[in-house]
Amino acid sequence: MIQLRIAIVGVGAYESSRARGYLATIRKLKDLYSICAICDHSQRSLQEAGAQFHVACRYSSVEKMLSIEKPDVVFVLVPTDGQTVFALTAARQKCHLITEIPYALTLAFGDAIAETCQQNEVKWEIAENVWRWPNEQLKQKIVRKGLLGTITHARLWYKSGSYHGFNAMRMILDSEPKQVLGFAKQLDMQAYDSYGGQQESKIWWENGIIKFEDNVTCLYESSSASGKWGNHWEIEGTEGYLSGNELVRYSNQSSCPFEEIYDQVGGERVLAAIGVGQNTSDSDFDPILWENPFKQYGISAADDVAKASILYSLHRAVTTGVDLEYGQAHARRDMELWIALRESADLNNTWVDTPLTKPTDLEKRLRSEYTNHYGGDPVTDTADLLQTSFSRLSVMWSVAGWL
Repeated sequence: MIQLRIAIVGVGAYESSRARGYLATIRKLKDLYSICAICDHSQRSLQEAGAQFHVACRYSSVEKMLSIEKPDVVFVLVPTDGQTVFALTAARQKCHLITEIPYALTLAFGDAIAETCQQNEVKWEIAENVWRWPNEQLKQKIVRKGLLGTITHARLWYKSGSYHGFNAMRMILDSEPKQVLGFAKQLDMQAYDSYGGQQESKIWWENGIIKFEDNVTCLYESSSASGKWGNHWEIEGTEGYLSGNELVRYSNQSSCPFEEIYDQVGGERVLAAIGVGQNTSDSDFDPILWENPFKQYGISAADDVAKASILYSLHRAVTTGVDLEYGQAHARRDMELWIALRESADLNNTWVDTPLTKPTDLEKRLRSEYTNHYGGDPVTDTADLLQTSFSRLSVMWSVAGWL
C-alpha cells in the first residue's frame, strides 16, 4: 500500500486537544501515512507534540515547512478562522488537503479553497465526523434496507455547531434539502464560560423546519445551554422509527437496541461491529451489521473510527482516483443548511430555497467582521495572514453565536 507523507498544521494547545487525537490516529495508520512534519506558532505545543508522536521536523512557518518537506498531504487543524488561510496556502503548493470542520467560515471562502484545489489538481477532504460514527453508519444501513418503510419526518436537537446535526440527518435520509424555514433569537442568561474561555451572558436559540425531497420534513431546535436533550435525533417512517441508538418496529412494537460486539486485538478490547436484530424475536428482518474496518489498527472509540475514516477517504482518493467519501460538495450542503436557516430568520421567517444562489447578509457580516478583526481577507490577503494568531473562538461566535 502506498504510504503518503502528511504534515500537520496546528497541533493543539493541550494533550487532550482534537489535533492530538488526530495525530494519535495517524500514527496507528502506519501503512497509509507517515507524519513528515508538524507546524505551529507555539513552540511549547510543537515540542510537546513532537516528543509525544516522535516527529523530528517541527516548524513555526508553514511556508518554510512546505518548501523543505514537500508533503503529499497537509492536514489543517488550526482554529476555524485560520482554516482558509492555511488551506489555500497548501493547495497553491499542490498539496492534497484535509481541513477541520466546518466547510469554511462562509460558503465563498470554502468555494475559493475548492476552486484552488481543482486548479492545482489536488483532493480536499473535510473532517466531518458525525455521520461516520459507527452508530450513525448503522442507522444509514437500516434506512437503506427499508426497515422504517417510507420515511415521513425527522426530529433534531443539537446543542452547538448545528451543521453537525444537519449532516447526520442528511446522510441518514440520503435526500437533498429543498427549503428551510428558520427562527433565531439571542437570549439573556446567567453568566457562563464560553468555548473561548471568557464569561458570556448571551446565548442564541434556533428553531427551524427543513423540507427534503420525497416530502420528508425535519424539525430542528437548538437546545441552548439549558437544553434537556443535548444532541439527539430521531427518524420516523411508516413502519418504525430510530430514536437514539434504538430501532422500534410498529408491526409488533419490538424494540431493538444497538448491540456492540468486541474482539481482542493485540491484547486490547476493540470494537468489531455494531448490529441490530441479533437477539430479537422479530423475524421480519435479518440482522443488520456495521463492521469496523479499522479493527486491525486497534481503533475502537466512535470518534477515532470517524477520524480514521476521514484519513482513509483522502488516502484512497489520492492513491486510486476514486471519489472522496464526503468532500467539498457534501460539506458545502451541510454548512449551507445552517446559513439558509439564519437567512430565513433574518427575512422574518420566510421560506428560503436551497441551494442558495448568492451570499447572504450573515455571510457578508461574517466576512466584514473577519477583516476588521484580523486586518485582512483570507482569500485575497492569504500570505499577509500566515503569522496571525487566530482565536479559538471564531468570529462566527461574535456575529451569530455559533461555533
